[in-house]
Amino acid sequence: MLKVENLVTGYRGKEGFVRAVDGVSFDIKKGETVCIVGESGSGKSVTSMSVMRLVEFENGEIISGSIEYMGEELTTKSNEEMRKIRGAEISMIFQEPLTALNPVFTVGKQIVEAIRYHQPLNKKQAMDRAQELLEMVGLSEPKTRLKQYPHELSGGMRQRVMIAIALASEPKLLIADEPTTALDVTIEAQILDLLRKLREEEEMSIMLVTHDIGVAAELSHRIIIMYAGKIMEIAESKELFEQPHHPYTKGLLESVPKMSGERGELLPTIEGTIPGLDQMPEGCRFAPRCEFATKKCHEENPPLESKRGRQVACWHVEEFLKSEEHHFSRKEDSIEVK
Repeated sequence: MLKVENLVTGYRGKEGFVRAVDGVSFDIKKGETVCIVGESGSGKSVTSMSVMRLVEFENGEIISGSIEYMGEELTTKSNEEMRKIRGAEISMIFQEPLTALNPVFTVGKQIVEAIRYHQPLNKKQAMDRAQELLEMVGLSEPKTRLKQYPHELSGGMRQRVMIAIALASEPKLLIADEPTTALDVTIEAQILDLLRKLREEEEMSIMLVTHDIGVAAELSHRIIIMYAGKIMEIAESKELFEQPHHPYTKGLLESVPKMSGERGELLPTIEGTIPGLDQMPEGCRFAPRCEFATKKCHEENPPLESKRGRQVACWHVEEFLKSEEHHFSRKEDSIEVK
């Protein structure tokens, strides 16, 4: 359904062009959920905005690469052509619904606008459809909610409204950018269950962007690990949690709180911080923070290659897997991959 190849997206500033996404390649199949995981600054959101061609409205620019949707190249389409695809074919749930929703219009008006832009319905038909959508996403008293403004709703309710708008024209691909970040764990679980249900009932593909690897375990078929604008590892969810093949993936997984952890116990962390866009190292982007890094890692950037049935960008996969340091057994503390 979606095929991204060697995507390079960046921003122009006073000191020149910096790459936020640098040579990213992946695909998403029909009915599949693919999660992009990484720390803040990894390029996850820029990748999703590039697929929607929305990055151009934020002073960004797609420099090279290919984005194919259902065999059609999106990077060469005009803005008018993309307006017909956004919402109708590919929809997006933005990270913060309070800023994504217009505060001066009611919920109903905003959903109706999204419906009527792509479908030949009159106001009454569109309002009836809006009510159906709110029922579908599990909002109580949908008739009342249609007349309310975004500030009158809770965070979980606003997120459901965002999902309703995204589903207004029955898209085939749904991009969800940190859809549960500002929500408590109970509402987060409800939103994830809703996304899972929609995927199964509507046969949608989902591209989920998150920094929470636990959320990825809940929903994804495959996981893409990104770091500093590049992909470090791509694997089936179950395989990735059973045995990560990249030191960065291992670090992310070990930083997840354990059920058996004692009160006051410090979580393992990855030393250092992600580099700025204008401070990228010459070799492997993760080398300055990697305990397995060698001179070659600091001088040459490893390509994303197929190794042991998955894609990994690391010069020392075999050494990493054989290392006595690589003991990744969670057993009773394991994250359940659904």
